[in-house]
Amino acid sequence: MSRLGNLGARLYRGEVGYDFIRNRKIWYGISILITITAIIGVAVGGLRMGIEFKGGAVFTTDTKAQISTAQATDVATEASGHMAIVQELGNGGLRIQITEVDTAKANEIKETLSDELGIPANDINADLVGPSWGEQIANKAWTGLGVFMILVVIYLAIAFEWRMAVAALIALIHDITITVGVYALVGFEVTPGTVIGLLTILGYSLYDTVVVFDSLKEGQKDITKQTRFTYSEIANRSINSTLVRSINTTVVALLPVAGLLFIGGGVFGAGMLNDISLSLFVGLAAGAYSSIFIATPLVADLKERDPQMKALKKRVLAKRAAAAAKGESPDDYGPEDLREDAETAGTAIGRPRSHGRTPGKR
Repeated sequence: MSRLGNLGARLYRGEVGYDFIRNRKIWYGISILITITAIIGVAVGGLRMGIEFKGGAVFTTDTKAQISTAQATDVATEASGHMAIVQELGNGGLRIQITEVDTAKANEIKETLSDELGIPANDINADLVGPSWGEQIANKAWTGLGVFMILVVIYLAIAFEWRMAVAALIALIHDITITVGVYALVGFEVTPGTVIGLLTILGYSLYDTVVVFDSLKEGQKDITKQTRFTYSEIANRSINSTLVRSINTTVVALLPVAGLLFIGGGVFGAGMLNDISLSLFVGLAAGAYSSIFIATPLVADLKERDPQMKALKKRVLAKRAAAAAKGESPDDYGPEDLREDAETAGTAIGRPRSHGRTPGKR
């Protein structure tokens, strides 16, 4: 068995683990800081909306231009009065994108480009995009996002409980905010591809969260009938038992997306790939983070407010204090403890730890 596989098995059995729940205030602080930074980025710099949302014109040439893309950018920007985006096509031609341009202005820009690029005007294709089309796309995207959120909350409330539904919703909003903030900070264009990427990461983030919630649901069966673990400790064991799985799925998902973003978009200059790959890359990473460090700790916080969980915590701490007063270790359990865990708490929370001695010997 590989080292990672062995570690995963030990985490699942509860032999090793990291206390994510106890350090939850640190994770909350980090998330709040990142979220505030993202909000400031959107408020100050704003989002660079693509031509599909703002309207404008796209000029393409089938003939190789006599000037570079940098020179073409300067020419198109000066002719239109707006920042132009120029990309070199595979046949050597150019794709020039300019936002907020009407028909009359587009004809003037076409003539200017013809003179400066040294290409006949008939060889330059001009396509106009109306802002109303982009507005319809944006409205449908917001509608789809709202419906998705409502259905997610309803499903999680039925399949699990309302606390998990609330925590998952907060985690999803957390992921969207961070992704949108990164777009504002790096200045990437927001296109329909970006919207597709955002909707895609919501599903992935939710999947990663539900995996942990499912483990937590199994672990909390008959929780009030045992006195070994508090709810927070069971939640922490659920995170640890699925940690390696979360890491594996996240890495496998990020590798091809990283190839699109850094190699396809960065090295080869395929700018259109950046639209969707950046949102996927940031969203996948944020989703993996939120499922471990945000969603489950939030569930534990909400659940620990329940009177039954408060009473359970008092019983657990009282039992441990009594064991400490007798000079006994909390990890030393007799046969009656193991039988109690197996019968009433279930294997998820009743699995004994191995400490190099036979259970029952003190």
